[in-house]
Amino acid sequence: MNVDLYDFELPEELIAQTPLLERTSSRLLTLNKKDGSTEDHIFSEIVDYLNPGDTLVLNDTRVIPARLFGVKEDTGAKAEVLLLKSLGEDQWEVLVKPGKKLKKGSVIVFGDELKATIIEEGELGGRVLKFSYEGIFNEILDRLGQMPLPPYIKEKLEDKERYQTVYARHEGSAAAPTAGLHFTEELLDRIRAKGISIAFVTLHVGLGTFRPMSVDRVEDHVMHEEYYILPQETADILNETRARGGRVIAVGTTSARTLETVSQSCGDGPIVKSSGWTQIFIYPGYKYGLVDALITNFHLPKSTLVMLVSALAGRENILNAYREAIEKKYRFFSFGDAMFIY
Repeated sequence: MNVDLYDFELPEELIAQTPLLERTSSRLLTLNKKDGSTEDHIFSEIVDYLNPGDTLVLNDTRVIPARLFGVKEDTGAKAEVLLLKSLGEDQWEVLVKPGKKLKKGSVIVFGDELKATIIEEGELGGRVLKFSYEGIFNEILDRLGQMPLPPYIKEKLEDKERYQTVYARHEGSAAAPTAGLHFTEELLDRIRAKGISIAFVTLHVGLGTFRPMSVDRVEDHVMHEEYYILPQETADILNETRARGGRVIAVGTTSARTLETVSQSCGDGPIVKSSGWTQIFIYPGYKYGLVDALITNFHLPKSTLVMLVSALAGRENILNAYREAIEKKYRFFSFGDAMFIY
């Protein structure tokens, strides 16, 4: 299957640069995966599409201020580091700029509090750094780091919390699970009051989010690993939901990937608590085992995420819905509008 099958033209002005003042005021395009029909709504109306007995599954990862700006110790040349994955013992998998000049053995200085030595070189700007500092790393990171907004967002984010979900708890992500940005505590309370369960998983978004597909054939792409946790409480809720015939509705592709990873390991048996590293790559031909419906944003052309939603709703349905969203000037990507595939 050629990657170009998932390409589409997106006007640059539709790439949302800033979040809306009210989280729930984003637009919502609903897509019926059976017949391809669509409707236009406001996100707060998502409650009307959820049924008593359903369960919403949210990713409660929290984004760390993972972008650091420093200089090479020997030359004073500027250097940028994006933290992706903690390897323990103050070692991190990172992306660096400029990749060609930051070699193994180079030392990068971030103000007076933090230094890092490159101890391994990878491909496409990938490195492993070992940090040295005095004090508590997370506190230093809070002072020095910036939110790792995607490269297509050019505007400065005034409020860091707008790149966090209201239910973000467990620090470790290099990017936000952006479908969850549309929820407020008030909306979640309305959802619970209707008889819909809320369950949480954790998936720390990492390297795969920042790497474009560099192959021509979909099947040749290799996903990078991301760490996930599905706790026992969530496993119990999911088993109860399936037993009563309710739908499992993933909020975001990260929740969907976590649920499908666990579904594969559990097979036809009950869902059990699970944690570990996932490389799951979902594209058309994949049969979803646990996810019945999905709340998601609009994704990049030729991305693994467009393929994931196409596996759920069908490629033609997705591309038709995207064309409609572009015609109606929906806002795209991280701070953009939402879609409900049911």
